[in-house]
Amino acid sequence: MIMQTASFIGFMRTLFYIIAFYYVFKYLVRLFLPYIMKKVVEKAGNSFQQQQQTQDTSWNRTRSGDEIYYNPRESKNPRETKKVGDYVDYEEID
Repeated sequence: MIMQTASFIGFMRTLFYIIAFYYVFKYLVRLFLPYIMKKVVEKAGNSFQQQQQTQDTSWNRTRSGDEIYYNPRESKNPRETKKVGDYVDYEEID
């Protein structure tokens, strides 16, 4: 089995590839990141708008448009007090 040793030229070539990859990646990020961020913000805005539209169903306007009434949703399960267990009073026996 022949053992290969690292050469100075191989080290320089590897270092060049790492630096080149860094600058290419940095350039591509600057080129495409604004487009990606714009799409993310638009998607978040659409999601927010859909949530607002679903919440607006509980608000009712009259025909004149002057008065707004809020009809809260009736909960089917009102809050119940938690029943942990029975209280037991212990007495010490001497």
